[in-house]
Amino acid sequence: MFIIAFARYFYSMFFLDFNHIGLPELLAGVFALSLVGVIIRYFINIYPISYFKSDTIEENKTMQPVSIIICARNEEDNLTEFLPKILTQNYPEFEVIVVNDCSYDNTENVIDEYAKIFDNLKKVTIKEDDYYKTSKKFAIMVGIKGTKYNNLLFTDADCFPANEFWLQEMAKAFINKKEIVLGYGAYKKDSGFLNTLIRFDSFVIALNYLSAAIKGKAYMGVGRNLGYTKDLFYKQKGFSKHYHIQSGDDDLFVNYASNSENTNISMAFNAITYSIAKKTFSDWKRQKERHLTTAPFYNLSNKLKIGIGFLFQYLFYISFFALLFFKATFIFALIGFFIKLTFQSIIFQKAGKKLNEKDLWQLAFVYEFVLLIIYPVFHLSKLLHKSNKWKS
Repeated sequence: MFIIAFARYFYSMFFLDFNHIGLPELLAGVFALSLVGVIIRYFINIYPISYFKSDTIEENKTMQPVSIIICARNEEDNLTEFLPKILTQNYPEFEVIVVNDCSYDNTENVIDEYAKIFDNLKKVTIKEDDYYKTSKKFAIMVGIKGTKYNNLLFTDADCFPANEFWLQEMAKAFINKKEIVLGYGAYKKDSGFLNTLIRFDSFVIALNYLSAAIKGKAYMGVGRNLGYTKDLFYKQKGFSKHYHIQSGDDDLFVNYASNSENTNISMAFNAITYSIAKKTFSDWKRQKERHLTTAPFYNLSNKLKIGIGFLFQYLFYISFFALLFFKATFIFALIGFFIKLTFQSIIFQKAGKKLNEKDLWQLAFVYEFVLLIIYPVFHLSKLLHKSNKWKS
């Protein structure tokens, strides 16, 4: 009854001859409700990024020492190129722990050569076992055990910081008893539609989890740019709650360990890390399949929030295209789409400026629509593809 009443009110605003309830009218009601839901979602889940002030993160005058942990499996090329950018950070006291996790390429030699130059680089090696295959979580635990400082930062071997001030910006967020620091792990801009799509996907995911953290409701982070304290890790008994899952060393740990008081974010341009996006769709699909395996293990409120957001988006586009087939609702559908496009462009443009993604808002509705088509494929493929290794 509510949908019919809402349809009658909203539809009659544009079409005064609303005298009966039929398929076009019901579709118009669904369209109007989903439009309102999408716009509300923009304001609740994305807009907080736009007004967040980086200067609310006070200068940490003590400059507490930090341990940076990087897990590497067959990463000789990436370590050769990117590890110096980590080792030369402008920070008074820090160490870099590189966990050589069963690599069979030249990874170990690359680490050893850099260790001759940088005193703050430490190598931890995990040997291949014929009977027990280690996960990334095991590598992280070994890395944490080898650290000497309480404040920990994590990134990946294929990531590089925006500049030499990344560590400063991330470390400053460990203030006022904050135990978790969330940063933005972006993908480097390159040519091609796939690159832009991957960047947009990562951008939207970051908008949602960073905005949630601003509101004191953090539910995930990404291992490309994440920090937490060693004390918190041991207090949570490490990854014991989800060790049986291959992935989740980042998002599930934050999902279970964060609360309204212990989580901070660092959103300065200097605090961003960049990764090289996958070059082929099949490689990206395998990466997303692994990432999506953790979503079912989020707490119920997080799953409901994410699910309702996707529901509104699907209902909006389905009802929009359906309304285009009816002469009486064609203009109505276009007006609703223009309203959504306007709000989306304004909010995404403002958020993009905050995260140094100034070009993604321009065709956001196109990337959003493509992702809505692709995501069910990823979820279906995830059920068929069982990865037995953390790097895929």
